Amino acid sequence: MTMLGRSTLMTDQNRPLRVAIVGAGPAGIYAADALMKSDHNVSGPGVSIDLYERMPAPFGLIRYGVAPDHPRIKGIITALHKVLDKPQVRLLGNIDYGTDIDLETMRRFYDAVIFSTGANADRALNIPGIELDGSYGAADFVSWYDGHPDVPRTWPLEAEKVAVLGVGNVALDVARVLAKTGDELLPTEIPANVYEGLKANKAVEVHVFGRRGPAQAKFTPLELRELDHSPNIEVIVAPEDIDYDEGSEKARRESKQVDMVANTLQDWAIRDAGDRPHKLFLHFFESPTEILGEGGSVVGLRTERTELDGTGNVKGTGKYTDWDVQAVYRAVGYLSQNIADLPFDDLAGTIPNEAGRVKNTDGSSVDATYVTGWIKRGPVGLIGHTKGDANETVANLLADAPSFAGATEPSEDAVVAYLEDKKVPFTTWDGWYRLDAHERSLGEPQGRERVKVVEREDMLRASEPDKA
Repeated sequence: MTMLGRSTLMTDQNRPLRVAIVGAGPAGIYAADALMKSDHNVSGPGVSIDLYERMPAPFGLIRYGVAPDHPRIKGIITALHKVLDKPQVRLLGNIDYGTDIDLETMRRFYDAVIFSTGANADRALNIPGIELDGSYGAADFVSWYDGHPDVPRTWPLEAEKVAVLGVGNVALDVARVLAKTGDELLPTEIPANVYEGLKANKAVEVHVFGRRGPAQAKFTPLELRELDHSPNIEVIVAPEDIDYDEGSEKARRESKQVDMVANTLQDWAIRDAGDRPHKLFLHFFESPTEILGEGGSVVGLRTERTELDGTGNVKGTGKYTDWDVQAVYRAVGYLSQNIADLPFDDLAGTIPNEAGRVKNTDGSSVDATYVTGWIKRGPVGLIGHTKGDANETVANLLADAPSFAGATEPSEDAVVAYLEDKKVPFTTWDGWYRLDAHERSLGEPQGRERVKVVEREDMLRASEPDKA
């Protein structure tokens, strides 16, 4: 990667390339890292980056989308921390793009803008009964148990039998949190309101449904095996759900992860059932067709049995089963939300782009505007995949830099003055250190690493100097 292509702009203005990145989750931070790593290829003023974040705290889905009992995934924050510690990067948190600042205003202060806003809404599942009380989106539940400040503080956990639709890692997270006890999750960073909610949770049976077979499941092997580590959860797989066709066997041969998942499920299907109090059933070849209701509330789930067609895909058999459940969580994928001032593909849930360069509906490029992460390619892949996205986007941004019109007010102080004039209460990287210390101090008396602060105003207060 090289920055030599932008030498004309930088020589003329004798200042760093000013870049705004909207979204301070992994995708945005990786983009900042890619920009800084390109500095060694050029002599001169380099880059100056402002990372905008809607929340008062950084890290996006690492903080608000990863289950609290996954500390190793949260360990990624350690690497992201090192990026945000660099002097070329400045965090501007608690700023809502589209409300507190817009694209036209950003062009005054920056030579280029990268959007890395991710995907945090639930993808729709169009089956009858989806609107019933007791039918939930997984993303909303995840936001609740992760202490997101913009969601309700309570969650209805009255159902004794629960269905989770989907066979990805988010579905496993939801199923595991529902099946665990509140006390099992207490050592994590969950706030008091989440602990009280989970402690009162009545679920004793959780049923996870996938319409295809074990070889088509999207779990990662480690995530799957973790289900069996809880002393309270008995994981059950029916022997008749272990089936493979030619396409499935090919998938197993070509992917070690697919084969590991299949082997784990096979082992569980042939073992004797244990006596752990909570049962977690993994069902395959069951396609949800309707959520059953009575009096406006969920009373069951109807599925159609499917069978493999030889290619790894499935077809319906016409055999239906009604399952006795009182709540249904759909974990069928995340969806990005429209971003003000930019074109949007509603079907794909992405901003139209070519290798990160934002495109208008007529195919022309939007000047000096780029995307990376899930808003660029959709909510697929693991966190590490966003590094490749970031490298590609940044390489193209740097290649385009000589043609940038350039910021009219590139001083780092100019945007701060603008926000202060608008009375936007923004947070900083130093503020995160104070909030981090405050959360750790809350956990220390209980022997916990931290207790997450939920209320936005409390986060802002803890981020202020001498208030943590």
